[in-house]
Amino acid sequence: MSTYPQDTASMNIVADYLEEQRKLSLAANTEELAGLRFSILLTGKWALSESLEDDRRAELRDELSNLRTLFIEKIDEIAMEFGVQIAIETKEEIEREVAVPDEMRECVLPADTDQLYF
Repeated sequence: MSTYPQDTASMNIVADYLEEQRKLSLAANTEELAGLRFSILLTGKWALSESLEDDRRAELRDELSNLRTLFIEKIDEIAMEFGVQIAIETKEEIEREVAVPDEMRECVLPADTDQLYF
């Protein structure tokens, strides 16, 4: 007696599970990329603030550089895991959708001891 139908059903269950895990992983990576984009926008705004001392603005520019590097590395990670086309589409979606809300346009600048990313 053949177990072929059972094997096919098992493979379908595994394939469905793997596809669901892939979607969850892409969603998590997309969320992280969006967080980085938001941090880049805020840090860039703060770095341009004329109300800060020059040394603090220089620190913010360094943090901005680090955030941009993390952003690019996350895009590369998505490309390696999901393919270049998905990485491009994800990046474009994040750049289109993530913005600083109007109510945060006049936000308080971070204190010298605040860390903007982890």
